[in-house]
Amino acid sequence: MADTKAIAQLGERILRQSAQAVHLNDIPAAKRLMDDMLHTLDVAGGVGLAAPQVYESVRMIIVASRPTARYPNAPEMPATIMINPEFTTLADTMEKDWEGCLSIPGIRALVPRYQRIAVSYTDQTGLPQQAQLQGFVARVFQHEIDHLEGLVYLDRVEHNRDIISESEFFKLPVT
Repeated sequence: MADTKAIAQLGERILRQSAQAVHLNDIPAAKRLMDDMLHTLDVAGGVGLAAPQVYESVRMIIVASRPTARYPNAPEMPATIMINPEFTTLADTMEKDWEGCLSIPGIRALVPRYQRIAVSYTDQTGLPQQAQLQGFVARVFQHEIDHLEGLVYLDRVEHNRDIISESEFFKLPVT
């Protein structure tokens, strides 16, 4: 049975470290971490999670877009574990949109992100995968990649006036 892991909060050192690559022969041993991350993400109601957020400094993320209380308009996609993920942009177009983070509760901010990206990663069985992501799912992916580099979404905010409380965010008109 999977455990609910504690989520590192802003200010904790692990969120500011670059995560280490996962070696192919380490993937079977990482199965427990994958299960714990999936369970933790589900319990927390998030749409993405990076291993450093659960105190494991390895290059592993989950992208799990789905409507939740925190993101009611999120598109539906299966939870996808991505090991050693990377991306390239498919267009230079960036768009500002709202983001939040399980490691920074109570805050939302407008963050510029690429809208179309090509991603590559190793799946939980050790096989290489590629995909093209756009819109909200591309945003979640980039947000989680930042965690692997020791960044949080607030590092990408262009102006401090783009940061608001989550209670005020939920008062905004739905677009």
